[in-house]
Parts: sequence; structure tokens; C-alpha cells
Amino acid sequence: MSPRAFRRSLLNSLVACLGLLCAVPVLNSQTQAQSTAASTPQPFDATNLREPAGIGAVGVVQGGDNPAFALPDFDDSTWIPINENKQVRDIFPNRHPPIIWQRMHVKVDPTQTGLGLEASGVSQAYEVYVNGQKLIESGKVDPFVQYTEGARIVVSIPDALVKTGSLTVAIRARALPRWWKGSGPSFPPDMILLGQQEAMRDRAWFKIVGSKAFDWMLQFLAIAVCLVGLALFTAQRKQYEYLWLGILGLVTLVGLPIDLIQPFRSLPADLVFGSVAINYVSGLVVVIMVLAFVRQKIRMWLWAFLAICTLVSIVAARASQTGMMPAAYSDLMELPFQIIVTVLIPIALLVHLRRGNREAGILLIPMVFWSFTTYTYAILVVLQQIPATHARALRAMHGISSFSVGYFVLGLGDVTGLLFFLTLAAIIVRRSTRMSRQQALHEGELAAAREIQQVILPEHADPVPGFKVESVYQPAQQVGGDFFQILPDGDGGLLVVVGDVAGKGLPAAMLVSVLVGAIRTAAAYSQSPAEILAQLNDRLVGRTHGGFSTALAARISADGSVTIANAGHLSPYLDGREVELPGALPLGVVGNAEYETTQFYFAPGSRLTFYSDGVVEAQNQKGELFGFDRAKSISTQPAAAIVEAAVQFGQSDDITVVAIERQAAIANAA
Repeated sequence: MSPRAFRRSLLNSLVACLGLLCAVPVLNSQTQAQSTAASTPQPFDATNLREPAGIGAVGVVQGGDNPAFALPDFDDSTWIPINENKQVRDIFPNRHPPIIWQRMHVKVDPTQTGLGLEASGVSQAYEVYVNGQKLIESGKVDPFVQYTEGARIVVSIPDALVKTGSLTVAIRARALPRWWKGSGPSFPPDMILLGQQEAMRDRAWFKIVGSKAFDWMLQFLAIAVCLVGLALFTAQRKQYEYLWLGILGLVTLVGLPIDLIQPFRSLPADLVFGSVAINYVSGLVVVIMVLAFVRQKIRMWLWAFLAICTLVSIVAARASQTGMMPAAYSDLMELPFQIIVTVLIPIALLVHLRRGNREAGILLIPMVFWSFTTYTYAILVVLQQIPATHARALRAMHGISSFSVGYFVLGLGDVTGLLFFLTLAAIIVRRSTRMSRQQALHEGELAAAREIQQVILPEHADPVPGFKVESVYQPAQQVGGDFFQILPDGDGGLLVVVGDVAGKGLPAAMLVSVLVGAIRTAAAYSQSPAEILAQLNDRLVGRTHGGFSTALAARISADGSVTIANAGHLSPYLDGREVELPGALPLGVVGNAEYETTQFYFAPGSRLTFYSDGVVEAQNQKGELFGFDRAKSISTQPAAAIVEAAVQFGQSDDITVVAIERQAAIANAA
């Protein structure tokens, strides 16, 4: 090679090297630009939407707060790209910004109409903007005001914004304490849905009904069962388990409006916490009610312990909700109450079952299932803290908390509640069946007692020459406590005994049978009204357990002379005038009582009428009594007419009327 050629070649090499050195920065700049373009998320293509699409896991995020973050022309090229697998705690490992923004760029067909957004589970306080226009607000981001985050909020996107062909969706959310230690996805795709508003609204309703229908049905079932219990308590005041069952229904009813509204709209967290507190109170009522069903006496220390455990659980839940206490500590503070429910209550039911209480065995079924559910949740929570079992435990927790049965979604807790109220219904039905059998047996006994009364209180007395006798007996129930006997005295006269046992029903009827037998026995030995009453009194003293009976005995001789003795009964009426008798104690009050007699003449053609107090104590709907004046004014009427008048006025007690008329012709013949 010639020197000249060598110099030319060297010069060309130097120029090439110099050009290469100059080109390197340009190539590096182009490479970085291509790399940046590749890492920047592309706009979400929604130009051919056929169904709602989840866009919650696309876009970029940034910590801090600036109103400009909502504007469509804001430069977010330096923000951090996200996807559904990224965690907030990994994006911001060294700081915890209180407010986090997320921006999503969406390409839409400008001719589309009726587009909308659905937001659910974003945060306890957040705002959603589209091209700088606020469309959704739940709670207050700053200053922080907590609202519920489970409601499905569907709004429309103005068609004017869609016509631009490009939408910038920006979310301003309050960062929650659980975001920095949670294990679930921070950006689930269905957190924000884009699609036709009507379709999303229908879809939201379908999902809400599917997820909440079983829970709502369970609450209405609980209220129905508890109202039945409250109705039973009004009829059986000593069955306190029915009272607690009714209280449980009322507590459930108080919390029902919040549970019905919460899936459809966000509510203040403080208001919803009232529903959480109601759940703890319901648990306390359930414990007391179960113990009442098995007749387990609750001592004062147990009352205090249950109340303290419930209060501590409520305070711990509140502290966990406001972020003042980690959820693990809150669960730990609930441990004493959970031990009562899942350990002590099943043990108590098992003890009563061994003693022969079948209802304890029925209640043991849901309580054991409740214990199993509680322990299962606790074990899965522990397993989630272990890296090797975290994923499987999380899937298992989701599976038992939310599994589908047809169109409905329910969990083990729902199954436990259903089983609990079904067992309560079974116990009520069992008791009702038993009470029906007892009622049928009781009615059979009353029917037999009524037949006996009809025998011992005959509707028609044996005829006695010279006297016309009328008698009507109208008990207030199947059997009553009034009694009367009309017996011939053997000398052409009559012995009349009329009385009233305190009380009604079968006990009074049994005492009536004793008195009627005693009257017949006494009349066989004596015709003296005072002696007959004295013997009846001795028969009753010490046998009535605090009860008593009024009675009046009268001997009407064939010649019209009347001897009468009274033991606290109503005086009879002679031709419409009350016969004045001295007062005396009823039968069965004191022993060895003596009774004073009164004599008067019963003229031919006269009418002597005996009443029980059911006549004068008849009461109408206004609370007005039939009274002595009305009783006196109708005392000369037939016995049947007197009874009918008292019944029509308003019968409240047994009614007995005995009327005796002395016939004039036979009396003159005598």
C-alpha cells in the first residue's frame, strides 16, 4: 500500500470512529425512549365492548394528593404501572402515603351512548373522576370520614365525555391500614367496571340478591320465630326462654334496615357499626336464651361476666374498625366470649341431655356446628400467616365463607344460623304438640267433670206438692263453682241450699262435688239450716288451701214458715224485696263457726228467688255492672228470663238462679 493510500484509509477510519462516537448518545436516547414507551401502560381498548369489563387492575398509581391528578391532560408518564398481582405495600415499600391516586386511560367509540361505571370495594373513602368530572363519591377522603365499601355504585358517563373518544378514569382513595399488610389483591379488576349502565345495574341487582337473599331470608325467619316466641310468652309468663326469644327477634328487627340498604348504597361506618354492636348483643341474647330453654339458672357473676365479655368485644371491634387496634388483637379480645359460646354452652347442653332433657339435645346440634365453624375460621386465619400454607388457607377461607347454592351465595355462618332457628322452630312445634295433647286431656277431664256436675246439679228438682220450683245453672266455663240442692224435708216442705265456691274451672268443680256430697250427708241427719252450714264449714276448713265458699240454706215448711241461715251469700228476694239477713263469714274460713238463723212467712202465691253473684257481677263492654238494682227489678221473673238477661248483659262468672213459688190452692188445702 502506498503512503498516500494508507493516509486516506487512516483518515476514513478516524472519521468512522468519530461518527460512531457521535451516534452512541443518539442510539441510547432512542433505546431509552423505546423502553419507556414499552413500560408505559397502553390505553384500555373499550371500542368494542359487548359486556361490562373490569378495569380496576390497569393504569398507573401515585401517592400524594393533587387536584390536577384528575385532569385528562395531566402527565402521568412517571407514575408506577400496576396489574392485578401487584400489592400496594410492594409499590410503596418505604412510605405509606395516606392518599393514593390511580389513573386509567380508556379508548372508547365516540358514537357509543349509555356507558357507565360501577365501583365496589374501592376504599372506605374514595372519589372517581372521568375526564376531570367527579362521578362517584363515597365517604370523605380528606378529612377522612369512613363509609362502607361493599355497595355496588353504578353511575352513567355523560355522552359528551364519550364523544371525545378517550376517557381518563382517575380514582382518589384513602389508603387503609390493611393495605400495608393485607394478602389479598390490591387492584382487583372488578373494583371498577366499564360497560352499558343498564346492563351493569341489572348485573349489580342480580349479584346483590344472589349474595344477600339467603341472609335476608334467614333474618326474616329469625324475626318470625322470635315473634312466635314473644306471643307464647304473653300466654305463658313463666317461660322466660320465650321472652328472650322475642328479644332476639326485636334486636334482629332493629338491625334489619341497615342490612337491607347497605348492599345498594354506601353508609357511614359509624351507623353500620351500630349493626355490628347489635350482632354482639344478639350473641349475648342467644347464650341467655339457650340456658333458659334448658332451665339452667344464671347466677349473678355469670350475668356480669357475659355483659363484660360482650362490652369488651364491642369496644375491640370499634378499635379495629378505626385502626386503633390490629385485627389480630381484636380477635384475641373476643376470645372469652367465644369460649363461652363454643365450649361452655355445648358442655352445659350435654350435661342436661344426660339428665334426660331432649330439648338440650336438639339445641346441641346447632351449637356444635357453631363451634365447628368458629374453630375452622380460627385455624384458617392462623394458616394464612404461614407462607407455605398461605395460598391454600386463603382459598379455603373464601370457599367456606362464600359458596354457591344455585343462584344464591352463602357461607358456613349462614348455615349455622339457619340450623339454629330451625331447631328453635322444632322445639316450639314439639312443645305445641305436647300442649295440644295436654289440652285435649284437660278438655276430656272437664267434659267428665261437667257430666258429673249435671248429675249432682240436676236441671229439674223432684216435684213437691204445694211448691213450683225453677232452677237454671249457667257456668262461665265448661264447669263452674256454683252449686245448689233442692231436697224434700220429709214433712211436705223443702230444704234449699245455694252456694258459690271461690274460683272457676276444674278445681272449683271438684270442691263443688265435695260440698254437694256433704249437703246430702248433713240433710240426712238434720233439717236445721244453721247446723247444715256448720257441718259444711267443718268439712272445708283446712282443705281449701286458702279458698272458701259462700252458701245459704233455707228450710221452707209446708205451712209457709221459712228458716234461713247465711254464710256470706247474697240474700234472696221475696216478691221483689230483699230479705234482710245478718252477715256471716263464708264456709272454710274459721273452724267451729256458728250461723244465725232468720225466720219469715212465705205466703201462698209468693215468689222466693235465690241468686249467685254471677247475676249482679255481669259486666258489659263499657265496664258497667248489672248491679243489685237490676237484679232486684227482675227477681219476680222466671228463672230462665233472669239468667238470659244477665248473660246478654255480659256474663263474667257462673250464674245460678233458683226460684220457688208457693202454690195458693194446695196451700189453702193444707
